[in-house]
Parts: sequence; C-alpha cells; structure tokens
Amino acid sequence: MQQVYDIAIVGGAVMGASAAYWLSRLDPGLRIALIEAEPSFHRSSTALSVASIRQQFSTPINVKISQYGFDFISNFPAEIGSAADPCDLGFQENGYLFLAGSDAAASAMRAAHAVQHAQGAQTQLWSGAELAARFAHLDTSDVVLASFGPHGEGWFDNMGLLAGLRGAARRAGVTCLSDRVTGMVRQGDRITALGLASGARITAGAVINAAGTSAAQLMRMADEDMPVEPRKRTVFVIDAPNVRVPGAPLMVDHRGFYLRPEGPHWITATVPESDGPADPQDFEPDWHLFEDVIWEQLYARAPGFDAVKVLRAWAGHYAFNTLDQNAIVGRWPGLANLYVMNGFSGHGLQQAPAMGRGIAELIVHGGYRSLDLSDLGPERIAQNRPFLEKAVV
Repeated sequence: MQQVYDIAIVGGAVMGASAAYWLSRLDPGLRIALIEAEPSFHRSSTALSVASIRQQFSTPINVKISQYGFDFISNFPAEIGSAADPCDLGFQENGYLFLAGSDAAASAMRAAHAVQHAQGAQTQLWSGAELAARFAHLDTSDVVLASFGPHGEGWFDNMGLLAGLRGAARRAGVTCLSDRVTGMVRQGDRITALGLASGARITAGAVINAAGTSAAQLMRMADEDMPVEPRKRTVFVIDAPNVRVPGAPLMVDHRGFYLRPEGPHWITATVPESDGPADPQDFEPDWHLFEDVIWEQLYARAPGFDAVKVLRAWAGHYAFNTLDQNAIVGRWPGLANLYVMNGFSGHGLQQAPAMGRGIAELIVHGGYRSLDLSDLGPERIAQNRPFLEKAVV
C-alpha cells in the first residue's frame, strides 16, 4: 500500500513529536506522518529520562536552547491549546548545583559562568564556605567552587510533555503511525520512499530522522554514517531517612554522580567506568553501581546518607554523539530532503521544544528564524570538526 505525505518523521517520541507539532503550526496544510515503532514508549529515552532542564552549559547556543525550552514548558497549557491533554508539567524549579573539585575545574566553571551570564542566565558562583552555609547537609571540604542556577532550572513531567505534543499534533491533522521503518530508498540526492514493517510504503517530500538511539541504524539504510550510539545509564531511587532537605537542587558532584530529590526520596546515577556502546536490547539495571561506586561517594559528600535503602532502579539509553556530545540538527549533506535531529547525549528532553521548532523552520522557511542552530549542523560530522559541549552529565 502506497501512502503519500509531505513530511515523514521517523521516531514518535519527544523529538519527533515536537517536530510534528511545530510543522503543523507553521504550515497547517502539510500532510505529516509521525512513525513510531514502539507506541508504548516503555524503552524510549523520553520515558526513561529523569526529565531535568538547566541553563548551565558551556556553549551559548545550548544555553539559549534551554532558555527556550524553559519558556515553552512554563507556558505549556497556552502552547498546546487544549484542556483535553495533560497541561501541568509540574515544573519544580529547585535548580542545578555543580561542584568543582580542582583549580582546573573551577576555571572551566568560571568560563562557563561567563558564557551563561552573557546569554542572560542567572547562574551564581559560590565558594565552598558559601555552599556549606546554604546546604548544611553537604561536606564541602574538597569543593573549590560551586555553580548554582536559581531560575529556569529543575525538573518536570516528561510524559506529560510528550502526550501534550502528540495530542496537539493529532488535533492539527498529523497522522500517527504505529509501525517500524525497515528500509529507505535512495535515488541520487533524495530519499524517495520508506518501507515499513507492515508492508506499507511511504513517499514524502521530506524525511526527518528523529529515531533517537536508532538514528545511526536508520542512516545506514541510506548508506550514510552518523556517530550516534546507545549508552546505558542506570538510575536508582533511594530512601535516606536521615536526610531531609526541602528545596534541594539537582547536584552534579565532581566525584562522578548526580543526586536530586524525588518526593520524599532521592534519585541518583553515575557514568559507568566502562562506558561504551550498549546492547540496544539491554535495559537491565546495573545494580552493582550503587554499592560499588555511588554509595561511598554519596556518603562522603553528605554523611546523612549513612542509612540508605535502594527502593528501585531502571536503565535507559542515551543517544550519545561520540564526536562532541552535542546535538546533530539540520539537513544531511548530500541528501536534499533528509533532515536529522539526533545525538542529544542525555539532553534531548529539555532541548526538544527548540529543536522541533528549528527543524520545522528549516523545512518550511528554508532557514532558522527563532534560534540559529547552525553550529549544530551535520556538516561538522564529515569534516571531523567537533563543536564540543563540556557540560555533559
């Protein structure tokens, strides 16, 4: 069965849904297909994210992208325009707290702080003593400098964002297909058709790769390579009855873990020492990481974590850009109608509102109008020209 659309979006989680939403707003006459192989989303990066947003990045464009995302999330009910979808994303503006444990790390933190302030962020720098005065539960003896974002940083409802975007896209006429792309037909500089597992065949004027951790696999169907791979992260929910810190931020510790409150409990995770490409089917939590890696560091940072119980854990996958840990967004070189929005390296949820709008502007208007995302263009891949984001968590 042949189906004809103006735009086919491969990947229906938050990135693809954002693109569909913005395309339908910028040009309501477009025929758009949003294709998702796993409509339950139970293994998607969107669903398994800890759903946080921050402005503490090291590059101006990433600061701007998060500021745009914060405004979008804050005004979400008005943005999606319907009381029928979940609107309150429960944004908790507790901020992010980064710790630096060396003079070199402190110097990098000051440089990032200057970048953030130049874009209007309200990031504050604290000495170890100032940090101790604000958060008495922390041992700050090894902290050279801390960076705190009091405004526009925190966490929110990830699935509420996804449901709202998809609902708004459907109301605007976007066709949501539960199917898997099994092949792309390439003729010269164009993708002329997509083959689906159901046997259907789609032709479209433009194709968007929003396939998350499967992005590189999709590109190989067009004989192209993209440096994006799945990286596994295990997140632990823990109970620490001796630590109660109302309004605690998400803390990124230089010792190698992060921690944030989750209701009466806490969420924590670390980057495994042997970090590398994950088996796409491996979603089993690495339970040993809490006892072997996190707990000792956590207890050293906050002695109140002497009594801790792991309540549950889950594993998710980052779509990790091995070139520079930054987004890859734009029209793919050498293919006139293939667009990509991939490789967000753990920052995709917070960046989705701006990325969706950007890719929509590029297709509808032929260029960026809200934010200039050119620094994140895929041309740098073939040129081996990293655009490095240093503040990767």
